[in-house]
Amino acid sequence: MAAMLKKLPAICAGLLLTLSVFAASVQLNEHHPDTYTVRKGDTLWSIAAKFLQRPWQWPEVWQANPQIANPHLIYPGDVINLAYVNGEPRLGLAGNGDSGPRVRAEQLDEAIKPVPLSAIESFLKKPRLLGEDDFKHAAHVVAFEDHHINGATGMLAYVRGLDAQPGQQFVIARAVGRYYEISGSDGHPGQVYRQSLEDRDSRPGMLWHHGPDHFTLHGNVHFLGYEMLQFGTVQVTRAGNPASALVMSSDYEVRAGDYVLPLDTVNYDFQYVPHAPKQVSPNMQVIAFTDALNVVGRLQVVALSAGARDSVENGQVYSIFSPGDVVNDYTDYPEESTKAFLHPKDAQVQLPEEYVGHVMIFRTFDRVSYGLIMDGIRPVHLGDHLYEPDHK
Repeated sequence: MAAMLKKLPAICAGLLLTLSVFAASVQLNEHHPDTYTVRKGDTLWSIAAKFLQRPWQWPEVWQANPQIANPHLIYPGDVINLAYVNGEPRLGLAGNGDSGPRVRAEQLDEAIKPVPLSAIESFLKKPRLLGEDDFKHAAHVVAFEDHHINGATGMLAYVRGLDAQPGQQFVIARAVGRYYEISGSDGHPGQVYRQSLEDRDSRPGMLWHHGPDHFTLHGNVHFLGYEMLQFGTVQVTRAGNPASALVMSSDYEVRAGDYVLPLDTVNYDFQYVPHAPKQVSPNMQVIAFTDALNVVGRLQVVALSAGARDSVENGQVYSIFSPGDVVNDYTDYPEESTKAFLHPKDAQVQLPEEYVGHVMIFRTFDRVSYGLIMDGIRPVHLGDHLYEPDHK
């Protein structure tokens, strides 16, 4: 995984930037600079935001020069110049003219990333969604050597239900949440929810013993998957049931009941160059976030109620809107008045949705995706709605 992450800068957007057929919709910032010197800590999003009103449009207006080796990289100290060619704005490296960026000898790790890798790295490696059948039959830790209550790196763990041979490696994971969808009986789009499981030590039970035909008073219930947190690795030392496995690494203590899963062989798509989605899944919402109880802000990660099955893909940018509250009009409908009593619905006023910020997708599962908050003017709340990035 570390080697894969080091390749991330190679997918950065090009520096020889020319307008494309979509240029008619591109608008420069009113107070954009004529030049900008790239600094350590910059990202392609933050650089694009200095010139463009819509930073996610850079794939539409920037194009790499195919004649230059490694044209996709920029480094701290590079100077980006805004010029006009035939009346059209054009961005490029100062002093390079039309020849494109010069070939660089610096390490790829020093190149500017599309987004801050530190904000999302753990979410690329650690979370994993597991289906119900896989979850029900997953091997799990039952005990540790010398009667230890918990396990740590270098200790033997005893794993039940693990069909493996000595030398094979697996990941240690813990169930931290489960996702489910309730689809309304009135034909409205389903709504996805996340239930936290972080305080449970035993194997969580199935949600309502769900099934395709199961329903609640609110509608049909569909299970989407368990969110597993991968936090360590083990190597089998002795086959059997239980099998013996040496804890090779662990971010924190291993507990009885933790799951032992096959290594994650997913080849992550790191080419999340920002772009607008072709369509937005109905009722797409913020359903979870980390390191906060009620709200999150810029450069924090959120879970969203749509995934690859809904045409969500890495790099898509959405606008976030907070739903408006319903308030009472006490001016025209005073409290305890006959008018308010006879017309309670007329006394209620639905306030409009308010813009919050933009989120960019960086990892997708089948029905759930993770996004990074890129900018905003107010905090993000659970239940906030998502639209196309230009939604007003």
